[in-house]
Amino acid sequence: MALASGGREHLGWGVDRHMAADLFDALNVNTRATGHWAKGKAPKLPAWPRPAKPETKHNGPVSVADIYQRLRR
Repeated sequence: MALASGGREHLGWGVDRHMAADLFDALNVNTRATGHWAKGKAPKLPAWPRPAKPETKHNGPVSVADIYQRLRR
């Protein structure tokens, strides 16, 4: 599944991990929007690090032949 998503850096990134990262980012946005900051300017809160999105040549589904070529590299 990780290879179909874009490579080995996606290993372990299932739906639950993506949802947890999105929830973390949403909480940071909410904290920035509703916080009372000393100088009136909200600090920049870091986003959760995610694996890089692959640059694909096509927008369609990944075929078995594509996955096989990635495994052979």
